[in-house]
Amino acid sequence: MRKSLRAAAIAASCAIAGAALYGAGAATAGQSTANSTHEPYNIGLLVKDIDTYYGTAADSNGVYQASPDSPYAQDLAHIDADARSYIDKAARKAHHRGEKPAVVFDIDDTLLLSLDYEKRYNYTYNPTTWADYVNRADRPAVFGSPELVQYAEKKGVEVFYNSGLSEAQRSAAVENLKKIGADVNLDADHMFLKDKANPPAYLSGCATPGTWTCTTVQYKSGTRKHIEDLGYEIVANFGDQYSDLDGGYADRTYKLPNPTYFVS
Repeated sequence: MRKSLRAAAIAASCAIAGAALYGAGAATAGQSTANSTHEPYNIGLLVKDIDTYYGTAADSNGVYQASPDSPYAQDLAHIDADARSYIDKAARKAHHRGEKPAVVFDIDDTLLLSLDYEKRYNYTYNPTTWADYVNRADRPAVFGSPELVQYAEKKGVEVFYNSGLSEAQRSAAVENLKKIGADVNLDADHMFLKDKANPPAYLSGCATPGTWTCTTVQYKSGTRKHIEDLGYEIVANFGDQYSDLDGGYADRTYKLPNPTYFVS
């Protein structure tokens, strides 16, 4: 379930502080709840903090962009440097053992930045406006992510995508990823999207044709298990939500910063 900024103000501020490697056992502890006796963080101040974090500014076309000099970009650069070093070592080790190393990437706000949508719709989610936005296929890249995709491929690591986008949005996702330079393994065997009408057999525990009860963690971890069942060793899993990462089936997980929404 995707929650708006108003429903998860403190979760968003935690996401800013948590823009680092998400290790084993990490969780969303410390978030305020409805039972808190303290006044929540002021929503207007939180928006200002988020704008400062991204260095948000509208370009000549009125599209909100993040600044390459922002704290957000700096956090991503640190994650990227760690990930490159790790992928290089993990790939060499896996190949030496005769294994097939793989990496898994979420798409929304892991590869494609949705800041303009969040700003334009005041950090609220609507399935119709979101679908229209995705289908435009013109989102900018999350800083460094397309290059990381290319780097993994060059190191002989198989690239997979594990996204909450729907099967109906596949063509738009492929087009957009090509535009930003993440043009690696964009076929149906490597890009896993939600198909609620005809879910795959490996999700049969929570999804049957026409009936989908999978949580995000069940869907994403089940998909990673399927990838490993195909004979791959997932050395790294990248996502902007903890629900992208929980559930196992990855040697290491990387949490990218996203203070604009929370997916449980």
